[in-house]
Formats: sequence, C-alpha cells, structure tokens
Amino acid sequence: MRKVSGLLLATERRAITGLASLYATRMLGLFMVLPVLALYADELAGATPLLIGLALGVYGLTQAILQIPFGLLSDRIGRKPVIAGGLLLFLLGSVVAAGADTIGGVILGRCLQGSGAVAAAIMALLADQTREQVRTAAMATIGLSIGVAFAVAMVLGPWLAASFGLSSVFWFTAMLAAVGILVLWKLVPPAPRRMRHRDVGIDRQQLKAILTRADLWRLDLSIFALHLVLMAIFVAVPFRLLEAGIGVERHGLTYLGIMLLAFLCMVPLVVLAEKRQRMKGMCLLAIGAIAVSLAGLAGIGTGAWALFAWLLLFFTAFNLLEATLPSMLSKLAPAGAKGTAMGVYSTSQFLGAFLGGLLGGFLAQQWGLPAVFVGSALLAGIWWLLMLGMPAPPHLTSEVIELDEDQQDDALDTLMASFAEVAGVEDVLVVPEERLAYLKVDRRRLDRDALARLVRPDQDRGN
Repeated sequence: MRKVSGLLLATERRAITGLASLYATRMLGLFMVLPVLALYADELAGATPLLIGLALGVYGLTQAILQIPFGLLSDRIGRKPVIAGGLLLFLLGSVVAAGADTIGGVILGRCLQGSGAVAAAIMALLADQTREQVRTAAMATIGLSIGVAFAVAMVLGPWLAASFGLSSVFWFTAMLAAVGILVLWKLVPPAPRRMRHRDVGIDRQQLKAILTRADLWRLDLSIFALHLVLMAIFVAVPFRLLEAGIGVERHGLTYLGIMLLAFLCMVPLVVLAEKRQRMKGMCLLAIGAIAVSLAGLAGIGTGAWALFAWLLLFFTAFNLLEATLPSMLSKLAPAGAKGTAMGVYSTSQFLGAFLGGLLGGFLAQQWGLPAVFVGSALLAGIWWLLMLGMPAPPHLTSEVIELDEDQQDDALDTLMASFAEVAGVEDVLVVPEERLAYLKVDRRRLDRDALARLVRPDQDRGN
C-alpha cells in the first residue's frame, strides 16, 4: 500500500475550486427560478398552474435522460469538450427563457437548461484530477457547494425578480454559464488522463446488479420523493408568503432566515446520525417531519410566524435528508460500484423534480393551492411507510487502494480472496487492469497491518 500525502497538490486545489464553482453556479441557475416563477407567471401568455409546474420541473426530465449518456460520452471524447457543450446548452436555454413572453417559451428554455447534463462529466473530471486519498474530500467540497448554491438561489432569485423582473433571473443564469465556460478553460487544469473511476463514474456492467438491489431502491425512492415534494410545493409556497403579509420584495430575506436556521438545526442531527449510527432513525424522523410540515402548511391561516415555523421544519428535514441519503448510499453500495449507484440515484432525483412540478401544477389547477400541500403530505406519509422496512445501513466506509505496478497479474487474480480474509474488510473488488482494489471496510475492526502485507508482500518478506 503506497504511503502518500493526503495534502492537496496545487493542481488539485485548482481543479476542486474550479469544478466546485462550475457545479454550484449551474445548480444556482437551475434553482433560482424555483421561488419566483409561480409569482410572476401572470407576465407570461398561456400560463396555467399545470404549465407553471411543468416549467419548474421539466429541466429534471432532460437531466435524467441525458446525464448518463453525457458521462459515457466524456469517457470517449474528453471531459472538457462535453462540459463546455453542456454549459453552452445551459446558456442557450437561459437566453431562450429570458426572451420568452409565453409559458411555452419558458418551458423550452428550461428543457434546454436541463439538457446541459454535465454533472457526471464534472465528477469524472474531478476524479481524473485528484488522487484516491484526497478524492473523498474533493467530493465533499462539491456536495457542500450544491447546498450553498441552493440556499443562495432561494435568496437571490426573489431579489432579482422583484428588482428587475422575471427575465433578469434567466439573464443572470446565462451570465453564470458564460463565466463557467471561462472558468473551465482558464482555471481547471487539463486532465492528463481519462480513466474509468468506479467510485465516481457509471459502469454499464454493474447497472443490472445496482437496479435489482432493494436496499438501494429505497434510497433512490427517497431522493425521488424528496425532490418531487420540493418541486411540487413551490407552485404554492410563494403565495403562502403573500397570504401571510410578506411582500414579494421581502421573500428573499424570509428564505435567508429560514435557510440559515434550518442549517443550524440540521448539523447536530447529521452528527448524531453519523457518530451514533442512527442513520435509519434520522431518515424516518426527517420524512415524518416533512409530512407533518406539509400538513401544517395546508391548514395554516395567514400568520407569518406559523408559516415560518412550518417552513423551518420542512427545510431542516430536507437538508438532513440531502446530507444523509448519499452517506447511506455510500455505505450500502457494493465495493467498486459507488459511482454506478450514484448515477442511478441522481437520475431518480431529477425524475422526481420533473414529476413533482407536474404534480404540484395539476393539484393547484384542479383543487387549489391547499391541495398541493395535502397531496404532498399524503405522498410523504406513503414514503415513510415504505421506508420502515429498510435495514439500518452498516457502519462501513469505502477505500481505494493503489496496487504496486510491479505486482504480478497472477497474484492480483487471487488477491480478492486474500483481501476478504482480512479483519474488518466486508466487501472487495480487485480490478487488475486499473491496479486498484475497491474495499468496503469497518474501520473499527480493520487490520491495516494485514492489509499492507497483502499489497507489499515482497517488502514484508524482506523484513
């Protein structure tokens, strides 16, 4: 086992900074319209609640369809060309939506925005640019940037729309896409190699096994339901703020206060889930809190404080699930299949966003705004029941071990069985052509000396 520093190299810092900013600005552009479109739809010819919901969520459809193909394409023609092409599509979609005066034009623009589905390619480029021992930290930086982008979008979108109109939100996202292209070519260093990364990228040979795992399906269902509910309720939430006497110009500040408090409430719950191994319990608690908060939003009067409390409960639970579901997926995914599992998980998320927009718009159009919250609360209740039978995830972590280049191929063929016998190793996949071993380990019981002897047997015999 190679002992190499876990400190970031200069090129790794540049890559992480640039790619995290790319991912964050792209998600910022997708989410900024969420708290404002329903309020300003009367400016758009042909707008109905159903079409407004479609405009909110349709980006998820093109994301779900194209993200895996774009990721595979980046394996063939290179990461940067695919990412640049995706950003250009995102820019084009933003311009189309900005210039639209009909709801159909906005829907087309949102479709084009979503078709720039470069998340998988960005993650693959990040893996190309970083060593295995720092990749987990790099991925965590990307995850943090997404959370920050969502919070900023909820504040910045209402401010821009109130100050300069709905079109300004889309012009701003177009500018973000243009800046993103500059960041890609100027800040992100060129990748010296393109390799398959089983902890990040999609492996088509593993898809069937991942799709037939009941425990992983429950997590895919959870992220699907979470984003379905999120997208559905934003057909109605902005109007709840108006009913509570909160003017449009103050929506951004309202969301800011809710997001900050929700983050502060979420952090100790995440620590408790991870440190005390209460992942399943926290998951069920969060889903229950979402169901309760949505029921509360359906039945409140016009009190601003009651609205604030229900939204705070919702976003605390939402943030808790956004943080814990990927961690649970990482623990449950087979060794060497984390990237494939995450690809299916992300596709489920985007499909949920698409269907959530449609559902919210349909319920609002047929039975009014309270029906959006009632229907979403009922779905959350069903989701909670389906998750009751989920097994608690094992307390495992993923490790990727670089094997010595001079180790014989015949030794690598038998290494998997030897790894499996090491105390604390629960699952293993050795890939000879990559000279890597993917392990799922219980770090509390892991015998690292025995692991090192397997990887460097000649050195150990010499000692």
